[in-house]
Amino acid sequence: MLSAFAVLLCSTAVLAWLNERFLRIPTTVGVTLAAALASGSLALLDVLGVDVGLREAVESTLETLDFTDFVLNGVLSILLFAGALGLDARRLLRQRVSILTLAVLGTLISTALIGVGAWAVFGAFGVGIPFLWALLFGSLISPTDPVAILDLLKRARVPERLRHLIAGESLFNDGIGVVLFVVLSGAVGVGGEHAESGDPTVAGVALVFAREAVGGIVFGLAIGALGYYLVKTIDGHVVEVIITLAMVLGGYTAAVALGVSGPLAMVMAGLVMSAGKDRAYFGETRHQVEGFWETLDQVLNILLFAFIGFDVLFADGETGLVGASVVVIAVAIVARFVSVGVPMLLVRSRERYGRWTVRLLTWGGLRGGIAISLALSLPDVPERPVILTATYAVVLFTITVQGLTVMPVIRRAVEHEPEARGVREDEAAGT
Repeated sequence: MLSAFAVLLCSTAVLAWLNERFLRIPTTVGVTLAAALASGSLALLDVLGVDVGLREAVESTLETLDFTDFVLNGVLSILLFAGALGLDARRLLRQRVSILTLAVLGTLISTALIGVGAWAVFGAFGVGIPFLWALLFGSLISPTDPVAILDLLKRARVPERLRHLIAGESLFNDGIGVVLFVVLSGAVGVGGEHAESGDPTVAGVALVFAREAVGGIVFGLAIGALGYYLVKTIDGHVVEVIITLAMVLGGYTAAVALGVSGPLAMVMAGLVMSAGKDRAYFGETRHQVEGFWETLDQVLNILLFAFIGFDVLFADGETGLVGASVVVIAVAIVARFVSVGVPMLLVRSRERYGRWTVRLLTWGGLRGGIAISLALSLPDVPERPVILTATYAVVLFTITVQGLTVMPVIRRAVEHEPEARGVREDEAAGT
């Protein structure tokens, strides 16, 4: 197993270097594309009869590794904390109403629309799954990747207000989406220790959601404050990395044991550390700690993308599943447009945003490690191959197509952003 994934990592590293040296595709998109190309090439070699020991290694790993525990208690907590740590928590706090309106309403609308649409599409192609499972798919594919979109926004002169609206919405829709996933996984009976099916009624689901969300936020604030206190009293990046890593892995495990949302706890803990990082870290130490988490996020995304790619490529899928997955891509895009467009009507009543903001939120809503990790956490049930294949298709499309074509949309959104126009007018007046 180790040798097979050594080949994967080396292949990805070479492709990522070629991108950084010659193509200059944004790092997050480039690394993910490199991982997809490397895993696809290795799988193709296996199909062509070139024995690299990959199929046996992957099948052994998929059979022996507890993906539910590995992903939910490990990978997911790291991805969410890393996304939160890279943001300006104070700016997010000033825009909290707009961000939470988009994140909460948008994720609920997206989950419902994708769930209904996917249920109809899967049924039409002869690979139907129960309606609750379709909603479960909607909840895991609705969250977007804040690290990916931040990497793209940094390459354009995006006004701070717009940048933090997009990144904040992406971060919090991750937390809300994961809570919905946990609740719905309990409703379909696969939640295990991470969800309680209990009462499947609307009231019961709402109660579980409220307990998970409120409890996770409060618990995350507490462990974030503790981590911040410990870090601000020292100036050594190695110890600070160890403290933050222990806070994330230990805190997530404790949240699950307490019955509150671990994902939301990690988001809040990361934001607390972000709010105080200018005072907590000193000089180069801060950059080293943040660099560690950014690198860890990239490596885990490579592994997750490889796992789901191998799982899909090596599986004996049904004939209609590929066609259904292609149509689901269109469903996900339309649902994203509606789910950000409707809340934006409320947001615009409070604050002015340009008319291209909805288009940017739609086309810049890249899916990544969160969606993949949630799909991989599903147990071996009949619905799993359908959800995995559709997830892989949507994520691959958003990275390869949307990720490579979003820069013109970003530039148009900046041109129509009132804050940017004000800056340009001030600069013109000064000259």
